Amino acid sequence: MYLLVVIVVYIIFAIKFVKWKKWKEYYPTIQFYIICNLLYNFLFYQHTLWKYKAVTVDWLNHTLIEIAFTFFIIPVVLMLYLEYFPKEKGRGFLYLMVWVAYFSVIEYLFKTKGLFVYENGWSTWWSLLFNIITFTVIRIHYKNALAAFLVSAPIIAILLLFFHPALHDLK
Repeated sequence: MYLLVVIVVYIIFAIKFVKWKKWKEYYPTIQFYIICNLLYNFLFYQHTLWKYKAVTVDWLNHTLIEIAFTFFIIPVVLMLYLEYFPKEKGRGFLYLMVWVAYFSVIEYLFKTKGLFVYENGWSTWWSLLFNIITFTVIRIHYKNALAAFLVSAPIIAILLLFFHPALHDLK
C-alpha cells in the first residue's frame, strides 16, 4: 500500500512539475543512475547494505519495490532535481543539501515504519553520506559524464572495501 501511495505522489509530481519537453536532456543521467543501481542490486543481492520491506502484503519484496523505485520514482526525482538546480553560483550547495535532507528524512521515516532495513554495517549516517555523494555525482554526470565515471570509480572501490565480501564470494 505504501508503495502505491509513493508512486501516485511521484506521478502527481511528474505531471505538475516535470518539463517533459526536456526529458531527452536528462535521459543519459537517468540511465546512469538506473544502470548503477541495478548493477549494485544484481551483484550484491546476497549482501545488500539496505533493503526495502513491505509490511502490508507478503509477495511485495525488495526486488519489486526496487524496480518500482528505479523506474517510476527515480526518473521523476532526477528530472526535478536537475531541472530546478540553481543557475546562480553559491546556491547549488544549499539546493543539493535540501534534496539530501529530503531523501534522508523519507528514508528515516520508512526505516521507523520497518519499510527500509539496514544490513551489513550500513546506518543512517552512511545513508546521509551516500545521499550527498549520489546527488553530487548526479549533477556532475549531467554536466560531464566522463567526470562522473572518474569520480564514481574510487567511491565504489571504497564502498566495496568497507562493506562487501570479496568478489570471489559472490554467486
